[in-house]
Amino acid sequence: MTVILLRHGRSTANTSGVLAGRSVGVDLDDTGRSQAGEVVDRLGHVQNLVAVVRSPLQRCQQTVAPLVEARGLTEVVDDRLVEVDYGQWTGRPIKDLLAEDMWKTVQQQPSAAIFPEGEGLAHVQSRAVAAIRELDAHYGGPDGSGIWVACSHGDVIKSIIADAMGMHLDSFQRIVVEPASISVIRYSSSRPYVHTVNSTGARPTVPAPVELTVCTYGRDEL
Repeated sequence: MTVILLRHGRSTANTSGVLAGRSVGVDLDDTGRSQAGEVVDRLGHVQNLVAVVRSPLQRCQQTVAPLVEARGLTEVVDDRLVEVDYGQWTGRPIKDLLAEDMWKTVQQQPSAAIFPEGEGLAHVQSRAVAAIRELDAHYGGPDGSGIWVACSHGDVIKSIIADAMGMHLDSFQRIVVEPASISVIRYSSSRPYVHTVNSTGARPTVPAPVELTVCTYGRDEL
């Protein structure tokens, strides 16, 4: 059961240095639209794609539109994949946020960060991971061969990857997830396996749709 985590393409907020959050009307810029078109070729080698699930925000819809059309995929909107609710920080220039005391908490102890009149990053991880695991069980199918795409946002995807890696949320800022990047996680019956993180190349590695058994031996055991 494999999920391809796709961050939306570059947006007008990304280029203007504004924390978009859940602001309405944030579009992809010209580069972002090109990135959205390139996703079709980048995932052209993946044969078992069964669905695309995305955040309800416009920049995610625009990112997956070419892939959905080209492959005739089912498109589902799941509110649990939406961007962080940054509350009073929404729409503010990031350069101004650097002076906020909360900024240090976000960077150094994100599990304790709760945005003013917004949500906490611990809650973001909880809702996002629950969604991914539930959706993966559904779209993976009885034999686990299904591969699906989840299109979301940087901090949301980073929190999902951190969980799959067994990392504490306080370390999730070590993970880089760029616009239009692809990360791949395979959920087995025993644990998740992280195959790809932040791939912006032509064709990211996606595991074959089979249940994997991984054995590790020390040098003295071989």
